[in-house]
Amino acid sequence: MPGAAAPGLGLGRDVLIEARGMRFTAVTPDVPAAQVPPDTVRLPGLTLPGLANAHSHAFHRALRGNVAGAGITAGFAAGAGTGFGGGQQDDTFWTWREQMYAVAERLDPDRYFALARAVYAEMALAGITCVGEFHYLHHGPGGTRYSDQNEMGRVLIAAAAAAGLRITLLDACYLAGGFTAGGEPVPLAGVQLRFGDGTAHDWAERVSGFGYDDLGMAAPHARVGAAIHSVRAVHPDAVPVVMALSHAHGAPVHAHLSEQPLENHECRAAFGATPAEVLYDAGALGPRTTLVHATHLTERDIELLGGSLSTVCMCPLTEADLADGVGPAPALAAAGSPLALGSDGQSVIDLIDEARWLELSQRLITRRRGHFSAAQLAAAATASGHACLGWPDAGEIVPGAHADLVTISLDSPRLAGGGRDPVAAVFAAGTAADVRHVVVSGADVVRDGRHQLVDDVPRELAAAIGAVLT
Repeated sequence: MPGAAAPGLGLGRDVLIEARGMRFTAVTPDVPAAQVPPDTVRLPGLTLPGLANAHSHAFHRALRGNVAGAGITAGFAAGAGTGFGGGQQDDTFWTWREQMYAVAERLDPDRYFALARAVYAEMALAGITCVGEFHYLHHGPGGTRYSDQNEMGRVLIAAAAAAGLRITLLDACYLAGGFTAGGEPVPLAGVQLRFGDGTAHDWAERVSGFGYDDLGMAAPHARVGAAIHSVRAVHPDAVPVVMALSHAHGAPVHAHLSEQPLENHECRAAFGATPAEVLYDAGALGPRTTLVHATHLTERDIELLGGSLSTVCMCPLTEADLADGVGPAPALAAAGSPLALGSDGQSVIDLIDEARWLELSQRLITRRRGHFSAAQLAAAATASGHACLGWPDAGEIVPGAHADLVTISLDSPRLAGGGRDPVAAVFAAGTAADVRHVVVSGADVVRDGRHQLVDDVPRELAAAIGAVLT
């Protein structure tokens, strides 16, 4: 596979990449064309390790363009000429959440499989080779149990296989709808009843019945991890139960953290501490832990996350879409937290763009450039993401690693002329539309911009979303 490539964090040219089965066996730069075996697949452009989407809610894809709240379009929809003043001024994360709940209420296993398969295929077309699915839609309407209580999780694992991706199913413990100022749980209600298992021990019993080995592998392409939905949904006393299951098979554990100021306010009122402090005191921080968003942090919070080597997964496009704010990514990285990236609410599925906005959002709030290098952005989109999903043997083009590749064309109007530093060019101006080839664990999933397992991804997305919304 000659062409420009990025083995590890270095950049080579005319690199011959050899693989057997699911793994790379040799990576050799500067191979003359005459020495390349005749049956070699040629990948012109910039070839990177596969991208890792460290935080996804697949069903949120149905919300894109189908809910209120995008002020820049509402004015046109209302016939307001060319103005931009027609948006809903009271739209917030919390009003968006109600719209998300309405979609969650309509999903059943068949609809969820079709939607997730199409969404994961869209991810593959964007160069994503592994997804971390933060999964809390466990049960049927009203909380009724399926005969297999893990059916919805199995549907997601099957959907990933059908789309050609690896997956870490981050099964979320979700027990309360919040806590009172005295620390008493607010009972789950409405669609939230589908998320809950009753107690942390009930959650652990269900997850333990999933069927995975001592390493958390549920299938060759899938591992099962754990998640604490948030401090709003899991009492500090229940956190050790989640961590015990995680420790039992070395699984990753993820948690939403400080996405909204109201979350912090309610946490302080209930427990007298910030969400980061609550999780630290409960023993939830550490190298296998990933905190998602981490937007509204104190200096002490940053010290706790960085000092514990907890990963922080930023989702800049969703955080912008939901008007969450901009998290202190440079300070977290400087404190010791690896940074990863996620598509979260699927407002856009484009990790190149997520990486770019990791930098650009900091420029907007500091009025200073150069917070992250192109190599650091590439690492967040590749090696760091795979590691925090429990795949430390992926995200690099080195012998022994999972044979994941994404090749990005350098001759599009966005990237033409950027050959001097193609990595910098890609993260400055490239998009998912520039992805041409994707290999996942040695298998061709995207070739010449076409998905090899899903014939017509846009058509399947439209059909799956229509089935949920109608």
